[in-house]
Amino acid sequence: MLTIYGVHRSRASRILWLAHELGLPFKQVPVMQRYRLPDPPPAGVLHTRSPAFLAVNPNGHVPTIDDDGLVLHESLAINLYLARKQGGPLGPVNIAEDGRMTMWSLWAATEVEPHAINIIYHRVSNAGRPMDPKIADAAVEALRGPFAVLDGALGDGHLVGGRFTVADINVAEVVRYAQAAPELFEKAPRVKAWLAACQARPAFQRMWAEREKEPA
Repeated sequence: MLTIYGVHRSRASRILWLAHELGLPFKQVPVMQRYRLPDPPPAGVLHTRSPAFLAVNPNGHVPTIDDDGLVLHESLAINLYLARKQGGPLGPVNIAEDGRMTMWSLWAATEVEPHAINIIYHRVSNAGRPMDPKIADAAVEALRGPFAVLDGALGDGHLVGGRFTVADINVAEVVRYAQAAPELFEKAPRVKAWLAACQARPAFQRMWAEREKEPA
């Protein structure tokens, strides 16, 4: 049985979405991010600094999976592993596709996520700290180049193989963080249409409905 550690309002959302796409049975262990909890945290709440969770992931971050004894961290790598293991259209059909799926996942992590996170923190929420519009504006400017690259890559509506794959999930879940900056999407119409199509999928909608039930 696949066990997924993390709540929906974390990067575990990427894995939960993929699991729904693949029809994988899984057990979810809700692990809250420590920074989202008061000090001291409520008794009995499993969080990222709880000794029980640190025994699973000593990095103290979610998500983590335990797939029949194989423990993996890092959400994008987990998704690549699960897609390869299950096969089918979401995974690679050859080593070239495997390389491109890995490339786009790492591209999202390095070129997009650091800036997109600042858009969330400084336009939507900063975990109780003051928001700085200048930081958000700088993040938007930093993302104009990557968004142009992504827009150019989406000529057939997908990133790899002309079909919906794990690469689309991994990149879409990073790009989602920038949705509080609609000006980016107006300048990248293919990105806008692609993200809307990804988020219209039943598996995403199922994940999102569960996410909405969790405390913000």
